[in-house]
Amino acid sequence: MPELPEVEVTRRAVTGLLVGRRVTAVATTRPSAFFLTPPKTLRMRLEGRVVQRLERLGKYLVATLDDGSRLLLHLGMTGQLWSSAARAPDAHTHLVLSFADRGPDLLFRDARKFGKVRWLAPGKSDPRLDKLGPDALSITGEHLFQSARRRTAAIKTVLLDQKVLAGVGNIYADEALFLAAVKPTRRARSLTRIECDRLARGIVRVLEAGMAAGGSSIDDFVRPDGGSGSYQDQHQVYGRGGEPCPACGQPIRRVLIGQRSSCFCPRCQR
Repeated sequence: MPELPEVEVTRRAVTGLLVGRRVTAVATTRPSAFFLTPPKTLRMRLEGRVVQRLERLGKYLVATLDDGSRLLLHLGMTGQLWSSAARAPDAHTHLVLSFADRGPDLLFRDARKFGKVRWLAPGKSDPRLDKLGPDALSITGEHLFQSARRRTAAIKTVLLDQKVLAGVGNIYADEALFLAAVKPTRRARSLTRIECDRLARGIVRVLEAGMAAGGSSIDDFVRPDGGSGSYQDQHQVYGRGGEPCPACGQPIRRVLIGQRSSCFCPRCQR
């Protein structure tokens, strides 16, 4: 699933495809779980509107329109936003926005339809957005400590809770925990303030590195221009179960925590 770096890379790439442009046509596939707002309503509400800005809230993209309404986009597990200049629509393209300037269309492609599209009326929000914690790029050790101190769950589970911090998923949680030398299976409340400070710094560091590398292209993530990210080449532990730890050589261990795969070094992380 695309995490904060991949969504931010996407936001930056598609801002020029959206902001300042007037939507003249909205093409969709048939109604499905992908559309939280029915396709007919999307066409009625979006056509004729000018996109004023595009923001990222955690793993969500939110486009603000000139009438004060907003378009909520979530990539889900396999969602991709494309410029039609980079790729033509195919059977998995569920939303196409065309514009008055006749420049490239914006395509929303999702092979598994776990992505979401929803139109929000002026002044209205969405429960998914209302429940989000602070953006992971602004996380502090103090917030992490206060969030973890009463939790008996594994610290990895707490990091994946979008109500605690928004934007972190499996990849960057594993990488941040390795940088902070914290084992993902530890009970959250066992972390000290110093460890929480170290973990907060690790989270920001891996997220910024991920963005700088264009994201992690694993399975389905591809940048809107058709290129791939390269942060997967810098992963220290994620997806490397059984391989030697880059720091000490000990085999990296893979375990399941809350049904999610987690990789860590049993020697470096405590």
